[in-house]
Amino acid sequence: MASFYAAETPERVKKAQLTLTKGLHLITSLTPNGRKVHILLEELKDTYGLEWMISLIDLDKNEQKKDWFLRLNPNGRIPILIDNNTCPPHVVMKSSAELLYLVNLADKDNIFCKCNIIFLGIMRTKALVYDVLEIRLSGRYGGGTREYLAGQGQGKYSIADINAWAWVRNIRRIGLSENELAPLPHLQQWVDRIAARPAVERGLGEWYDEDVHPELLLETA
Repeated sequence: MASFYAAETPERVKKAQLTLTKGLHLITSLTPNGRKVHILLEELKDTYGLEWMISLIDLDKNEQKKDWFLRLNPNGRIPILIDNNTCPPHVVMKSSAELLYLVNLADKDNIFCKCNIIFLGIMRTKALVYDVLEIRLSGRYGGGTREYLAGQGQGKYSIADINAWAWVRNIRRIGLSENELAPLPHLQQWVDRIAARPAVERGLGEWYDEDVHPELLLETA
């Protein structure tokens, strides 16, 4: 481990494999990309009992640009997922890649991967995303209304939903008028449906409150 991690790497990161039976460690922050990986980890814990740990990066202090972090992810961006089961540990970068890595690693019953890869990249066209999701969920061009983005019939909850929901969950709080929201009824229902899942509630909860969990915050001099 000493040769893999930089000397100034926080002890919580270096010792992750010693404190967990599964050795999965998410280093994240309060962003849509960071939260969606956390949400999937919570879902996998509920379904399979998957073990993992989480640590938080203070983006305001540019902790993600320090040498120890850049050694793990040269892009200097969160989240990063470290799998300490391998030797040396395996670092996964980019949230969509992390979602796919986790379902390949732990979703043995293929519950969360009923998805088309297009829905993992859909947020790259933000100007169109609300309309695209509304069309998909409404079944406007055939197939009937859907509860989830991917899968047959009404769809099945998957990482496609987690990936998109993390970005559009605040649709009612971003200043859209009632007239602008009115054409998006299926999207609004879908947002509420995903938000009601216990794992999603935990993925948005007290983990990110430094006063409640100060031990999760990674800080170096």
